[in-house]
Amino acid sequence: MSEPLNIGVLASGNGSNLQAIVDRIEAGAIRAQVACVITNNSDAFALERAKRHGIPAFFLDHRLFASREEYDAALVEKLREHGVRLVVLAGFMRIITPILLNAFPLSIMNIHPALLPAFPGLHAQRQALQYGVKVSGCTVHFVDEGTDTGPIIIQAAVPVLDDDTEETLASRIRHEEHRIYPEAVRLFVENGLRVVGRRVIITDMVSTRS
Repeated sequence: MSEPLNIGVLASGNGSNLQAIVDRIEAGAIRAQVACVITNNSDAFALERAKRHGIPAFFLDHRLFASREEYDAALVEKLREHGVRLVVLAGFMRIITPILLNAFPLSIMNIHPALLPAFPGLHAQRQALQYGVKVSGCTVHFVDEGTDTGPIIIQAAVPVLDDDTEETLASRIRHEEHRIYPEAVRLFVENGLRVVGRRVIITDMVSTRS
């Protein structure tokens, strides 16, 4: 049997999606291991989550680097040091440069709290409420050089209620994030994803709603 695939998680804050992925791995649903967690924020709770599960965790301060490219080169070095094959962005509040993208082609995932291509960028829930949509949700996608423009892997929809605030809508969306992000990781690990142009084709036969 092959060795578990090594995942590197980049996070800047709470790390709830990191937790969801770790929980699924520990439950035996994903044949992988989180090999390292890296953050650019020394106060990120993601560091504590990693510590609780015995995962190597590192604070890499972006302010110590002269450019985004130099910082990403340091990220690549640390990720490769831990044998990472899939990079998962879990609330990582940094713009990714080609240095990192080229080191892990079609192997960097992100989750966005909207049904892309609608409402990319920051404050997606606020954008959804201001626009008056009746349905919102979340999207797992591969990362490219654009802002939330990479090939879409999985989406999940949630209703937008008349009395929703940004916080209540975000909470409803987050529940779905914790379901579909681990599933996208599982599909990658099991070679259940194939990218054709801008499309991601799911070749895995297990339902993504399981």
